[in-house]
This record gives sequence, C-alpha cells and structure tokens, in this order.
Amino acid sequence: MKKSTVLSTLILIAIAIYWSFKSSMPTYTEDTTTLKTEFSTDRALEHVEQISQKPHGVGFPEHTVVKGYIANELKKLGLEVTFQEGYTAGDWGNLSKVNNILARIKGTDSKKALLLLSHYDSHPHSSLGASDAASGVATILEGVRQFVVKEKKPKNDIIILISDSEELGLNGADLFVNKHPWIRDVGLVLNFEARGSSGPSYMLIETNKGNKKLIEEFTKANPEYPVANSLVYSIYKMLPNDTDLTIFREDGDVEGFNFAFIDDHYDYHTAKDNYERLDKNTLAHQGSYLVPLLDYFSNSDLSNLKSLSDFIYFNIPFFKLVSYPFDWIFPMLTLGIIVFILLLFQGFKKKTLQRKAILKGFFPMLISVGINGIVGYFSWTLLKTLYPQYNDILHGFTYNGHTYIAAFVLFSIGVCFLAYYKYNKITTPNLLVAPIFLWLLLCTGVSVYLKGASFFIIPVYGLLASLFVTQNQKKPNGMLLVFLALPALWIFAPFIKMFPIGLGLKMMVASTLLTSLTFILLLPVFGFYKNKRFLAILSFILFIGFLFSAHLNSNFNEENAKPTSLMYLLNTNTNSAKWVTYEQQLSPWTSQYIGDTKKAPETSSKTLSSKYGTHFTFEANAPLKKIKSPLIQKTRDTIIGNQRFLDLCITPQRNVNRLELITNDIEIQSAEVNGVTLSEYFLKNRKRNKLITHYITDNAYTDIRLSFPKNEKLELTFFEASNDLLSNPLFSIPERPKNNIPMPFILNDAIVTTKTLQF
Repeated sequence: MKKSTVLSTLILIAIAIYWSFKSSMPTYTEDTTTLKTEFSTDRALEHVEQISQKPHGVGFPEHTVVKGYIANELKKLGLEVTFQEGYTAGDWGNLSKVNNILARIKGTDSKKALLLLSHYDSHPHSSLGASDAASGVATILEGVRQFVVKEKKPKNDIIILISDSEELGLNGADLFVNKHPWIRDVGLVLNFEARGSSGPSYMLIETNKGNKKLIEEFTKANPEYPVANSLVYSIYKMLPNDTDLTIFREDGDVEGFNFAFIDDHYDYHTAKDNYERLDKNTLAHQGSYLVPLLDYFSNSDLSNLKSLSDFIYFNIPFFKLVSYPFDWIFPMLTLGIIVFILLLFQGFKKKTLQRKAILKGFFPMLISVGINGIVGYFSWTLLKTLYPQYNDILHGFTYNGHTYIAAFVLFSIGVCFLAYYKYNKITTPNLLVAPIFLWLLLCTGVSVYLKGASFFIIPVYGLLASLFVTQNQKKPNGMLLVFLALPALWIFAPFIKMFPIGLGLKMMVASTLLTSLTFILLLPVFGFYKNKRFLAILSFILFIGFLFSAHLNSNFNEENAKPTSLMYLLNTNTNSAKWVTYEQQLSPWTSQYIGDTKKAPETSSKTLSSKYGTHFTFEANAPLKKIKSPLIQKTRDTIIGNQRFLDLCITPQRNVNRLELITNDIEIQSAEVNGVTLSEYFLKNRKRNKLITHYITDNAYTDIRLSFPKNEKLELTFFEASNDLLSNPLFSIPERPKNNIPMPFILNDAIVTTKTLQF
C-alpha cells in the first residue's frame, strides 16, 4: 500500500474514532437566542448552581433549603406541590425520614401517568451534588417549564417526583412506590441520574419482562443523541449501584428509562461534584432526552408497554438507535458462519488461502491478545504499587485515568503492530481467517451467555466482506476497506473508553483486550501496511509519553485533591479515645493526629458500614473529651414462648447525624425501627452483623423492637456520630489544605461515640 494511502486511511480511521464520540452528544452553546418554549441549558444550569451551594444530605441544614427551593420553582410554574413524609429503611437497612416533593400536571384523557424522577439529596457528608443529582432535578425543572409554557394539554397525567434519601438506600422511591396512592397511576418512569460529572448520558432500561415495546416507543420518540446498547444494562447490573427506578421495577412492576452519565467518575460523591465541574455538554444531553420523550410519552398509550420479547439495540453515528429482535441472534450468527465457510472454500479454490499460512496467522493474533490481556490485567495493581496514593481514591478511577487509558490503548496497538510485523510475509487474506474464527467463536459465546452483546456480529460482517474483497483483488481500495471497518470503530471505540471509566482502572484489561480485538477487525487495512514496525515504535513512544504525562499528574493538587479522612472515636466502655482514619497513605493534614504505624484498630471487628466495606487503617491515642453518649432506655424485655422481645429507645444527648447498631453473631428473628419493619431477607443477609443505620433528622430518637431466641445473649454496639469534628468547639482541627478533600463513601469528619451493651 502506498505511503499516501497509508496516511489517508490512518487519518480516516482517526476521524471515524473521533466521530464515534463527538456525534454521541450535543455541543453546548451559550443561551442567546433560545426561545421560552425550548429547553435552555443555561436556565437549567442556574438551578444546578442554586441547589449545589452546600452539601445537602439528609439531616443537614441545607437539605431543607434545597427542598424549599425546588418546591418554590415548581410553584412558579403554576403547579400544586405536595410532600410525602415518612420513615423507611429501604432494602439496605438505612433508616431515614423521607420528604418527597411531588407535583402533577393533569391530562385530558389519562389512563396511565408519565412520571419524571430525580432525587434532591446529596451524598453525606461533603458532596455538593451538582451532578448527582442536581443535574437531574434541573433537567426536569427546565424540561417541565418549557412544556408548560407551550400551553398544550397532554393526554396523560405527568407526575413530577423529586425524591429524597436516594443516596441512603433509595428510600424516597421506596416510600412512594409502597405507600403513595399515585403509584397505581404510573405507567412509565423517566429517571435522571449521574455517577460522574461529564460524558454522554447512557439510556438504561428497567423492565421485569421484555424490552421490545420500550425500545420501539423510545425510537418513535426520536431523541437526537441516543447513547444506548443492550450490553450496557448488563454492565449496569454488575455495578454496586441501583437507582430509584430499580424500586419502581422491583416493587411496583413499572417500566422505565434511566439516563445517567459516568465520565470523570472521580468527582462522584465528593466535594468536587460542584457546579464548575459539571460538563455543560452533558447537561445539554440530558435535556435532549427529556424534551422529545416528554412530548411523546405525555400523549402515547402508557398502558401497553410490557412485552415478552427482547430487542438487541445499539447506537452508531448517522443511524441513531439500531434494533432487532432476539430471534435474529442465531440466524445472524449462522449466516456469518456459513459465509465464512463459503469464503474458505472460495479461497482454497482460488489458492489465495493456504493452510500453513492460515495456521501461522493465528500466532500474531494470539500473541497480541495474550500480551495485552496480561498487561491490562496487572496494570492497575502495578500502578497502585508505583503510586500508593491511588489506593485512597476509592472510586478506582484516578484524576489522570483518561491518560492511562490512552497510554495502555497505545501500548496494545504497538503490540499488535509489532506482532503482525513479525509475520509480514503472510498475505492479508490468510491473516484474516484467524480473526474471523475468533470473532465467530466470541459471538457464539455471547449469543448463549450474554445475549445483549450479540450485536458484536455486525462488525464481523464487515470483516467477512473484507475477506471477500481481498481474496478477489490483489490491490483493493484502502478507503473501501476502512468503510467496511467503520462498524467496528463506531461500536467498540466507546466501549474501550467506557469500561475502565465506569468500573475503575481495574478494568483496564477490558480496554487492552478490546483494543486488540478491534485491531484484528481492521486487519484488512493494516495487513497491507509495509511500515508496521515504524507504527509499532511510534505507538510505544506515544505510550511512554502518555505514561510520563500521567506521572507528572500523579500527585494531588488544588484542582485534583487527595481524599483524606479523620474521625474521633470515643469508647465509653473503656473511657478511651482514638483518632482513626481510612487513608492508606497518610496526608500531612491527617498525620498531625495519627502516626505512620499501620495497625488494625480495636474496633476492626465491628467496623462502621461503608459502600465498599472499607476498614480503618491507622489509629492513635486521642485526648478524652466530654462527648455525651446517647441515652439508651429499655422499654420492654419479656419472653413469650421461645422468643425474647426487647424494646429500646435511643435518644441523642448532642446534635448528631447518624446512629449505627451492630449485633453479635446471633439470629435476629424480627426487627422494627421507628415503626418500620426490617425485611426477613435483610435480617438473614446482614453484612458484618449490621442491624440498622439511622440517618437522623432533627435529632430524632431511634425506637427499636427486636425478637430473638430466648436462650441467646444479645450484644449491641452503638455507634453514634456527628459530622462536626472540624467545627466542634471542643476541638481545634484546622481546615483541610486546598489540595485535600473529605474521602467519600465513608463516615468522615466525625465525632463518634461507641458503647457495647449485653442484654
């Protein structure tokens, strides 16, 4: 292939990859000409800015302020606002007093209502919640505003639910679905969420049955920038996350769509989830979903969305959302296998294929996939060894994570070019047999075990077409071969980036393997390159360059701050106090109170619950302070039959935010907390013997009723916490330096009292 053709095909491949990302979401433009009847990203941003002024987790003063702001904005639209209040513990054993915000637009002939959903609480205790989920609330407020000013009466009722306590265990959704009469009217839910602060918003379906009707109706609504595929939902279910919409599906059997963005994952649940870091393009993307879907579903039949059939679906540039029935999976796979066999017969007949050459063609492919798989698998472990500070980023996605993705993708490309350079004498048709065989094998596997990924057969068709071309033309047109490879680039390039972003850099292996597998799909183009060695060297040089860039940005600074943690833990049984932390690499700020000797704290067997089951790492003796422990009163203690019934009332004696109860390893037969019965499933599957975590509002008491076998000794450990370590007058903790932030996903900046009692 001529040098000019090599250059032009490489440029075309680069443009195709760029377009696979660029075409997936709108570009924000400053609001200068937007009509009142159109969605304005700038107007939505004003709501984000107001909601994300301060942390507004449940029980925090700003929580009430944010609730009032949202209610007033809905009232400005002429809507009647109501509140739903009550205790619930959800399925996670996290009790909270919920205060949902509700409004309703009446339809002209409503059989089922469309529900718009997001949540207004931020993650405790330091997250500003600009993306998660002020962005969702703002999208709904602006979307409803533009809908209302059009003065068009919808056919269906439109319910707006801005839920509370989502971060604690989907509690607001739980209270609505299981306690509010409006749930009987809901036919479809549109839920707006976030797990980062930028990137495209992915559409994720929640359904108990088939997705056929949902996909058909979504396609008819015709959003401009759909980003969705039937594999993403499978990935979503792998994450340690659910959304409010999960409760609607599981408890209410209501269908729905999630819209969530995940890039810049390191901002998730942190003090950096602020107005400035929310990507304006991303917010515009959320609006580009809501407006057409609101227009369409407010006037369509929402009583007929269930189906027993499933669709494969995926998005690619120019075609938006492509879908077809699951029934096509095996016919399409069979067609690919038959075409492959016919092409083999043709190749042997025309003598463009030779058995030995085909066999040799397996070696560079297996070498590429093997080396890149091994490097990708161990990359995160190696990076954490070289940069121990990464252990304190509990997200598993570092601030320079995008640079690492680029580096290891380039390394994988370099390995592939070098492997195929070593087998340069094998003709392109012979090289293509091994990739087609491997891809058909993979497609067979996903057709059986991961049907949502069965659209992987589409790029294989392009590879089969390329084999046909290269078998019949000695010098095929390079542009034609790139054209046939476009489905591979458009489908897999976003996946290469998405996996380590969504699941953390521990999933870098997905990027390196997918890069290798995509490379071999482009072998019809690369097979004719004579300068593979040069391209391999260039890729390795760029790999080193990106690694060096990542190294230069591996330390923390004001923009990309180090997560730090500090707590004061007072054991009232032993009348002793400790400083404790979750940091693996102590910051200078934390080191003022905790030495550098790692040690398992005495409370390690009864660790406070956290998202990732994180343990204390360091401790040091602390001065005793006069911290009032809760008042624990026994209001009933009786035996009936073989059961012992114990009622306790725990009342705070200081301003607190959280109470956690942990038992010894005994069977709890029933439990009721503040009138909420904990499910039998939860009691049988308690982690670390946690009984309940009460996220306290207005310093409320905790009333608990337990039953357990009469011959068992119950031991209860009470952890009562207030998030005021840095502001409490009993302490003189300096503010964090600007290159530090509170570590997310754990109890932090807290004064904790612990007491263990036996009953």
